[in-house]
Amino acid sequence: MKDNGNNPSVRIETPPAQRVRASGPILILAVLFVVGAFLTWYFTWFGRNLSDADISQYLVDEKHPRRVQHALLQIQHRVERGDPSAKQWYPQIMNLSGHSETEFRLTVAWLMGFDNKSEEFHQSLLKLIKDPEPIVRRNAALALVRFNEPAGRHDLLSVLVAYEIKAPAHGVVASVLPEGSEVVRGTLVGRITQTGGTVSEVRSPLPGRIERIVMQTGSSVSSGVTLLTMISDEDSIWEALRGLALIGQPEDVTVIERYAQSTVQPERIRKQAAATANAITQRASQTEIVK
Repeated sequence: MKDNGNNPSVRIETPPAQRVRASGPILILAVLFVVGAFLTWYFTWFGRNLSDADISQYLVDEKHPRRVQHALLQIQHRVERGDPSAKQWYPQIMNLSGHSETEFRLTVAWLMGFDNKSEEFHQSLLKLIKDPEPIVRRNAALALVRFNEPAGRHDLLSVLVAYEIKAPAHGVVASVLPEGSEVVRGTLVGRITQTGGTVSEVRSPLPGRIERIVMQTGSSVSSGVTLLTMISDEDSIWEALRGLALIGQPEDVTVIERYAQSTVQPERIRKQAAATANAITQRASQTEIVK
Protein backbone atom coordinates (compact mmCIF):
# COMPACT_ATOMS: atom_id res chain seq x y z
CA MET A 1 0.00 0.00 0.00
CA LYS A 2 1.34 3.39 -0.90
CA ASP A 3 1.94 5.69 2.04
CA ASN A 4 0.46 9.14 1.48
CA GLY A 5 1.91 10.46 4.79
CA ASN A 6 -1.42 10.28 6.62
CA ASN A 7 -1.38 6.61 7.59
CA PRO A 8 -0.94 6.43 11.39
CA SER A 9 0.09 2.81 11.20
CA VAL A 10 3.31 3.69 9.44
CA ARG A 11 6.21 4.56 11.83
CA ILE A 12 9.13 6.51 10.54
CA GLU A 13 12.41 5.37 12.16
CA THR A 14 15.11 7.92 13.01
CA PRO A 15 18.52 6.76 11.82
CA PRO A 16 20.83 5.73 14.71
CA ALA A 17 23.46 8.30 13.83
CA GLN A 18 20.87 11.06 13.92
CA ARG A 19 19.59 9.91 17.32
CA VAL A 20 23.13 10.04 18.70
CA ARG A 21 23.65 13.53 17.32
CA ALA A 22 20.34 14.68 18.79
CA SER A 23 21.11 13.31 22.27
CA GLY A 24 24.70 14.54 22.29
CA PRO A 25 23.99 18.01 23.75
CA ILE A 26 21.80 16.47 26.45
CA LEU A 27 24.56 14.05 27.46
CA ILE A 28 27.09 16.87 27.58
CA LEU A 29 24.81 18.94 29.80
CA ALA A 30 24.25 15.96 32.09
CA VAL A 31 27.98 15.35 32.41
CA LEU A 32 28.66 19.02 33.10
CA PHE A 33 25.95 19.03 35.78
CA VAL A 34 27.45 16.00 37.52
CA VAL A 35 30.99 17.38 37.29
CA GLY A 36 29.85 20.77 38.55
CA ALA A 37 28.04 19.22 41.51
CA PHE A 38 31.10 17.13 42.36
CA LEU A 39 33.47 20.09 42.20
CA THR A 40 31.14 22.17 44.36
CA TRP A 41 31.03 19.39 46.96
CA TYR A 42 34.77 18.76 46.75
CA PHE A 43 35.81 22.36 47.24
CA THR A 44 33.38 22.94 50.13
CA TRP A 45 33.96 19.60 51.87
CA PHE A 46 35.68 20.25 55.18
CA GLY A 47 37.35 16.84 55.15
CA ARG A 48 39.56 17.78 52.18
CA ASN A 49 43.17 18.35 53.25
CA LEU A 50 44.61 21.76 52.51
CA SER A 51 48.21 22.69 51.86
CA ASP A 52 49.90 25.48 53.81
CA ALA A 53 49.36 27.79 50.86
CA ASP A 54 45.67 26.85 50.69
CA ILE A 55 45.17 27.51 54.40
CA SER A 56 46.84 30.92 54.15
CA GLN A 57 44.70 31.79 51.14
CA TYR A 58 41.45 30.52 52.65
CA LEU A 59 41.96 32.41 55.92
CA VAL A 60 41.79 35.75 54.14
CA ASP A 61 38.93 34.81 51.80
CA GLU A 62 36.26 36.50 53.89
CA LYS A 63 33.87 36.63 50.93
CA HIS A 64 33.55 32.85 51.31
CA PRO A 65 33.03 32.09 55.02
CA ARG A 66 33.08 28.34 54.45
CA ARG A 67 36.64 28.60 53.17
CA VAL A 68 37.70 30.42 56.32
CA GLN A 69 35.99 27.76 58.46
CA HIS A 70 37.62 25.01 56.39
CA ALA A 71 41.05 26.52 57.01
CA LEU A 72 40.35 26.87 60.74
CA LEU A 73 39.30 23.23 60.96
CA GLN A 74 42.51 22.17 59.24
CA ILE A 75 44.52 24.24 61.70
CA GLN A 76 42.62 22.64 64.58
CA HIS A 77 43.61 19.17 63.34
CA ARG A 78 47.26 20.24 63.27
CA VAL A 79 47.07 21.69 66.77
CA GLU A 80 45.52 18.44 68.02
CA ARG A 81 48.41 16.49 66.49
CA GLY A 82 50.93 18.82 68.12
CA ASP A 83 52.12 20.05 64.72
CA PRO A 84 54.18 23.22 65.35
CA SER A 85 53.42 24.48 61.83
CA ALA A 86 49.98 25.56 63.08
CA LYS A 87 51.54 28.43 65.02
CA GLN A 88 52.27 30.34 61.82
CA TRP A 89 48.54 31.16 61.59
CA TYR A 90 48.04 32.16 65.24
CA PRO A 91 48.15 35.92 64.45
CA GLN A 92 45.37 35.47 61.87
CA ILE A 93 43.34 33.40 64.32
CA MET A 94 43.66 36.19 66.86
CA ASN A 95 42.44 38.69 64.29
CA LEU A 96 39.42 36.54 63.46
CA SER A 97 38.47 36.40 67.14
CA GLY A 98 37.45 40.04 66.81
CA HIS A 99 35.75 39.72 63.42
CA SER A 100 32.18 40.95 62.93
CA GLU A 101 31.17 37.55 61.47
CA THR A 102 29.75 35.35 64.25
CA GLU A 103 30.72 32.14 62.46
CA PHE A 104 34.38 33.10 62.60
CA ARG A 105 34.33 34.02 66.28
CA LEU A 106 32.53 30.88 67.41
CA THR A 107 34.89 28.69 65.37
CA VAL A 108 38.11 30.29 66.64
CA ALA A 109 36.75 30.19 70.20
CA TRP A 110 36.45 26.41 69.90
CA LEU A 111 39.83 26.06 68.14
CA MET A 112 41.72 28.02 70.79
CA GLY A 113 40.87 25.42 73.40
CA PHE A 114 43.10 22.88 71.67
CA ASP A 115 46.27 24.76 72.63
CA ASN A 116 45.93 25.36 76.35
CA LYS A 117 49.56 26.42 76.59
CA SER A 118 49.03 29.52 74.47
CA GLU A 119 48.69 32.56 76.71
CA GLU A 120 47.55 34.70 73.79
CA PHE A 121 44.67 32.28 73.21
CA HIS A 122 43.88 32.33 76.93
CA GLN A 123 43.60 36.11 76.97
CA SER A 124 41.57 36.17 73.79
CA LEU A 125 39.09 33.65 75.21
CA LEU A 126 38.66 35.79 78.31
CA LYS A 127 37.44 38.53 75.96
CA LEU A 128 35.20 36.18 73.98
CA ILE A 129 33.20 35.15 77.06
CA LYS A 130 31.90 38.72 76.96
CA ASP A 131 30.82 38.41 73.30
CA PRO A 132 27.29 39.63 72.47
CA GLU A 133 26.42 36.24 70.91
CA PRO A 134 25.62 33.44 73.41
CA ILE A 135 26.96 30.72 71.10
CA VAL A 136 30.37 32.43 71.05
CA ARG A 137 30.38 32.86 74.83
CA ARG A 138 29.54 29.19 75.35
CA ASN A 139 32.25 27.98 72.99
CA ALA A 140 34.75 30.26 74.71
CA ALA A 141 33.67 28.99 78.13
CA LEU A 142 34.19 25.37 77.06
CA ALA A 143 37.60 26.23 75.62
CA LEU A 144 38.62 27.95 78.84
CA VAL A 145 37.97 24.75 80.77
CA ARG A 146 41.00 23.31 78.97
CA PHE A 147 43.03 26.12 80.51
CA ASN A 148 41.63 25.20 83.93
CA GLU A 149 40.06 28.65 83.81
CA PRO A 150 36.68 28.99 85.63
CA ALA A 151 35.82 32.41 84.17
CA GLY A 152 33.23 30.88 81.82
CA ARG A 153 31.44 28.88 84.53
CA HIS A 154 28.25 30.97 84.49
CA ASP A 155 27.99 30.58 80.71
CA LEU A 156 28.20 26.80 81.04
CA LEU A 157 25.59 26.84 83.79
CA SER A 158 23.31 28.92 81.55
CA VAL A 159 23.18 26.00 79.11
CA LEU A 160 21.25 24.04 81.74
CA VAL A 161 18.49 26.61 82.25
CA ALA A 162 15.90 28.05 79.88
CA TYR A 163 17.16 30.73 77.51
CA GLU A 164 14.88 33.73 76.95
CA ILE A 165 14.45 35.06 73.43
CA LYS A 166 13.34 38.66 73.63
CA ALA A 167 11.36 40.84 71.23
CA PRO A 168 13.71 42.99 69.12
CA ALA A 169 11.13 45.75 68.59
CA HIS A 170 7.77 47.17 69.65
CA GLY A 171 4.76 45.82 67.79
CA VAL A 172 2.35 42.93 67.52
CA VAL A 173 3.39 39.28 67.41
CA ALA A 174 2.51 38.17 63.87
CA SER A 175 3.66 34.56 64.20
CA VAL A 176 5.66 32.28 66.44
CA LEU A 177 6.75 28.66 66.21
CA PRO A 178 4.80 26.23 68.42
CA GLU A 179 6.13 24.84 71.68
CA GLY A 180 8.28 21.76 71.25
CA SER A 181 9.69 22.87 67.89
CA GLU A 182 13.32 21.85 67.32
CA VAL A 183 15.46 24.73 66.08
CA VAL A 184 19.02 25.35 64.99
CA ARG A 185 20.90 28.61 65.31
CA GLY A 186 19.39 31.09 62.89
CA THR A 187 15.96 29.44 62.70
CA LEU A 188 13.11 31.92 62.25
CA VAL A 189 11.06 31.50 65.44
CA GLY A 190 8.70 34.47 65.15
CA ARG A 191 7.77 37.75 63.50
CA ILE A 192 6.72 41.09 64.94
CA THR A 193 4.74 43.63 62.92
CA GLN A 194 5.72 47.15 63.85
CA THR A 195 3.75 50.36 63.41
CA GLY A 196 3.74 51.21 59.74
CA GLY A 197 3.80 47.58 58.66
CA THR A 198 7.52 46.87 59.02
CA VAL A 199 8.10 43.23 59.97
CA SER A 200 10.93 42.28 62.33
CA GLU A 201 12.15 38.70 62.21
CA VAL A 202 13.08 36.89 65.40
CA ARG A 203 15.73 34.20 64.94
CA SER A 204 17.13 31.74 67.44
CA PRO A 205 20.70 32.54 68.50
CA LEU A 206 21.17 28.96 69.72
CA PRO A 207 20.26 25.39 68.81
CA GLY A 208 17.63 23.75 70.99
CA ARG A 209 13.91 23.31 71.46
CA ILE A 210 11.18 25.85 72.13
CA GLU A 211 10.01 25.27 75.69
CA ARG A 212 7.31 27.89 76.27
CA ILE A 213 5.59 30.62 74.29
CA VAL A 214 5.31 33.66 76.52
CA MET A 215 3.68 36.07 74.04
CA GLN A 216 1.09 34.49 71.79
CA THR A 217 0.31 35.53 68.21
CA GLY A 218 -1.67 38.77 68.25
CA SER A 219 -0.12 40.01 71.51
CA SER A 220 1.31 43.50 71.74
CA VAL A 221 4.95 43.49 72.81
CA SER A 222 7.64 45.98 73.70
CA SER A 223 11.28 45.71 72.78
CA GLY A 224 13.15 43.58 75.29
CA VAL A 225 10.10 41.67 76.51
CA THR A 226 10.53 37.87 76.61
CA LEU A 227 8.84 36.37 73.57
CA LEU A 228 9.55 32.71 74.25
CA THR A 229 11.94 30.43 76.13
CA MET A 230 13.98 27.55 74.79
CA ILE A 231 16.08 24.76 76.22
CA SER A 232 19.46 23.71 74.88
CA ASP A 233 20.08 20.81 72.53
CA GLU A 234 21.43 17.52 73.87
CA ASP A 235 25.02 17.98 72.68
CA SER A 236 25.29 21.42 74.28
CA ILE A 237 23.94 20.11 77.59
CA TRP A 238 26.37 17.20 77.55
CA GLU A 239 29.38 19.42 76.83
CA ALA A 240 28.35 21.89 79.54
CA LEU A 241 28.01 19.10 82.10
CA ARG A 242 31.47 17.81 81.22
CA GLY A 243 32.94 21.28 81.65
CA LEU A 244 31.19 21.85 84.96
CA ALA A 245 32.61 18.58 86.27
CA LEU A 246 35.97 20.36 86.27
CA ILE A 247 35.07 23.93 87.24
CA GLY A 248 31.59 23.71 88.79
CA GLN A 249 30.88 24.92 92.33
CA PRO A 250 28.73 23.34 95.07
CA GLU A 251 25.93 25.87 94.41
CA ASP A 252 25.63 24.48 90.86
CA VAL A 253 24.74 20.98 92.03
CA THR A 254 21.02 21.70 92.49
CA VAL A 255 20.59 22.58 88.81
CA ILE A 256 22.79 19.69 87.67
CA GLU A 257 20.92 17.10 89.73
CA ARG A 258 17.67 17.98 87.97
CA TYR A 259 19.19 16.47 84.86
CA ALA A 260 20.46 13.42 86.76
CA GLN A 261 16.97 12.76 88.13
CA SER A 262 15.02 13.64 84.99
CA THR A 263 12.89 10.94 83.38
CA VAL A 264 12.80 12.69 80.01
CA GLN A 265 16.52 13.24 79.48
CA PRO A 266 18.57 10.70 77.44
CA GLU A 267 20.57 8.19 79.45
CA ARG A 268 23.94 9.72 78.57
CA ILE A 269 22.76 13.09 79.93
CA ARG A 270 21.51 11.56 83.18
CA LYS A 271 24.77 9.65 83.67
CA GLN A 272 26.94 12.67 82.91
CA ALA A 273 24.86 14.87 85.22
CA ALA A 274 25.27 12.36 88.06
CA ALA A 275 29.02 12.12 87.42
CA THR A 276 29.32 15.93 87.31
CA ALA A 277 27.43 16.42 90.57
CA ASN A 278 29.59 13.77 92.20
CA ALA A 279 32.83 15.34 90.91
CA ILE A 280 31.86 18.78 92.25
CA THR A 281 30.87 17.35 95.63
CA GLN A 282 34.10 15.39 95.97
CA ARG A 283 36.23 18.37 94.95
CA ALA A 284 34.47 20.55 97.52
CA SER A 285 35.03 17.93 100.22
CA GLN A 286 38.73 17.71 99.43
CA THR A 287 39.00 21.50 99.57
CA GLU A 288 37.43 21.50 103.03
CA ILE A 289 39.88 18.85 104.23
CA VAL A 290 42.83 20.91 102.99
CA LYS A 291 41.51 23.94 104.87
